[in-house]
Amino acid sequence: MGAVTSLFLRKVVLAAGNRVDGPALLRSVGLDPDADIDPSTMISDTAYYGMLEQIAAGLGDATDFPLHVGASMICDDYGAFGLAWKTAPTLRDSFARAERYWRLLTSVSEHEVRWAGDDAWFFLHRAGTRRLGMRLSNEATLASVMSLIRQVSEAPITAVEVHFRHPAPPTLTAHERYFGCPAIFGSDRDALLLPGAVLSRPNRQGDTGITRFLLQHLDAELDKLGTDRSLGQTVRGAIAQALSAGVPKAAEVAARLGISERTLQRRLGEEGLSFQKLVDEARRELAEGLLAERDYALAEIAFLTGFSGQSAFTRAFRRWRNETPAAYRAAQKG
Repeated sequence: MGAVTSLFLRKVVLAAGNRVDGPALLRSVGLDPDADIDPSTMISDTAYYGMLEQIAAGLGDATDFPLHVGASMICDDYGAFGLAWKTAPTLRDSFARAERYWRLLTSVSEHEVRWAGDDAWFFLHRAGTRRLGMRLSNEATLASVMSLIRQVSEAPITAVEVHFRHPAPPTLTAHERYFGCPAIFGSDRDALLLPGAVLSRPNRQGDTGITRFLLQHLDAELDKLGTDRSLGQTVRGAIAQALSAGVPKAAEVAARLGISERTLQRRLGEEGLSFQKLVDEARRELAEGLLAERDYALAEIAFLTGFSGQSAFTRAFRRWRNETPAAYRAAQKG
């Protein structure tokens, strides 16, 4: 189960206004309606998606609802992350902060910037079942990014295109008016395409000194996430599940987790890990477990751990344990 900041749930309720029983909705997910907004308070992603679906059902036509949610987001709502965004020297620097620190606000999505000629893609990668609540959340997220961009920019900004993976609503008018560009649904991505030149413009409140302090604070917050959100553990588990079909590639595991290969490699590097190291660890742990169970022949274990044959498996096991698989199995019996 993933988590999202309670900020998102409170802003969703505020955007719905008197069309819903906001206090009751907040209490249903364990939030005090009268408490101040605290971005560090986390709620399960399933509770968030469920709330979005409940509100959408009550509204009847929720076509423009996620756009209202996104438009309501302001930098200051996000605490230190929002301050780091708006005091970054340029929009390119703001995006770099989103790539690195967004996981302080949620464990289920990632941001990534990729250049395409003179333009830049801002990708939203989100893992999980693509239920209605996730679709609404994806629209609200990209709408909020557009809002945050406009808040820090000295000049008006419109996107070149906005893309969503899910099917289109009955009309695209609200989306194209909000983003100021064609809205493309049924795409292969959830992303904004922005004119690259705008990323180099100075932000309205860019301040190098304040930014340096905020980044130190955010780095400390990342350190506090600890092993509960270790990407390394998640990746190692995904590798182990795929080994019987051969050693998976980093791009395949990244796609399974709903992030790009580049983001996967960057985040593993931040944890002092490499994909190849995790492959090795996953193979070793699985091999040791299968050997201890005693019901598998060595040739079967070689296959299940992604090796081309028993001899290759034996060589690898010697490297890991300085003993043969047979010797390890015999020791487990004792």
